[in-house]
Amino acid sequence: MNSGKTIFSQLMDFLSPYEFRQCVQRYNGNFKIKSFSCWDQFLCMAFAQLTFRESLRDIQACLRATPSRLYHAGIRGKVSRNTLAHANQVRDWRIYADFAQILIAKARALYVNDSFGVDLDHCVYALDSTTIDLCLAVFPWAQFRKRKAAVKLHTLLDLRGNIPSVVIVTSGKVHDVRILDQLRIEPGAIYIVDRGYIDFARLHRIHLAAGFFVTRAKNNFRFQRLYSQPVNSAAVRCDQVVVPRNFYARRDYPSKLRRIRYVDPETQKKLVFLTNNFTLPPETVASLYRCRWQVELFFKWIKQHLRIKAFYGTTENAVKTQIWIAITVYVLVAIVKKNLKLEQSLYTILQILSVAVFEKTPLDRALASTDCIDQNYSTPNQLQLFD
Repeated sequence: MNSGKTIFSQLMDFLSPYEFRQCVQRYNGNFKIKSFSCWDQFLCMAFAQLTFRESLRDIQACLRATPSRLYHAGIRGKVSRNTLAHANQVRDWRIYADFAQILIAKARALYVNDSFGVDLDHCVYALDSTTIDLCLAVFPWAQFRKRKAAVKLHTLLDLRGNIPSVVIVTSGKVHDVRILDQLRIEPGAIYIVDRGYIDFARLHRIHLAAGFFVTRAKNNFRFQRLYSQPVNSAAVRCDQVVVPRNFYARRDYPSKLRRIRYVDPETQKKLVFLTNNFTLPPETVASLYRCRWQVELFFKWIKQHLRIKAFYGTTENAVKTQIWIAITVYVLVAIVKKNLKLEQSLYTILQILSVAVFEKTPLDRALASTDCIDQNYSTPNQLQLFD
């Protein structure tokens, strides 16, 4: 007796099949496909991410164990290891990248009013990358070192809700600073980067686009002080307006810079910040750079709780497909959390989904707090032994 939708089906109801079909048609994804469509492929890979499947054979075994529920989950084609492997290999990964961007736009709209620890009206982003190590013998297209392969996941994280607004997957050889050339700078937005992104020509492009950046100065940074501004905090040692002294740095960045020396009250660590924002208090600039750690926590979270360190395929298309579907699942869980007004963390929600994905329980009840379990719940068609 079908008493309702499975949790997996309820979760997929937050997605728009129409928008997914538009992405498929854009890249002709279903060309000459008879049974196992791109939507079937996406559902199988999303199931693998939600339930932490180890391999394609593992996915096949688990889905074939419940054939009666696959139809109601939206999977119409026959689940086969070879078919799924071929789909990951040949179907364009940009289908899932574009679909992920649609979900990212929806998630950012939901979290636009959330606080991230600093009281600002600006859009604040943290930019960084993480390296995913691979085996050179299995992934020869991703050569990183002489005997090592890797891919890099460059992420521009919106600190309101920790939603990745831009994700770029490259080989390990691509330097982090080159990603600045591919970003569309938003006027008035603040970009927080570490010292690996210091390139004065690229930072000046952010300045000319009316954006702001916050970074740490390198130890060998040479400057000429124009004047100093008064400070009102013991943690702020100086607040200066400077210009680069080096010939090439001054040529690439002819405008003024703000240099702030700051001592962390807790660790007594001395930090020097560079920014082109001359209106924010120096303590706020230090707090903004401290928020950059959120992108590191994001990388740690997805590596621990999603399948992006071990891959189901060895081609570049299969790797990028898996990464983008993993990001889609992350953003989908964030959307569900906001729409259902859940207090649990994303980790807790993901753990519940992993063990109850084919249970026929209302999604809000399954993800509700464990302190609110209804002890009087009973199946309507169950006979009572005692009255």
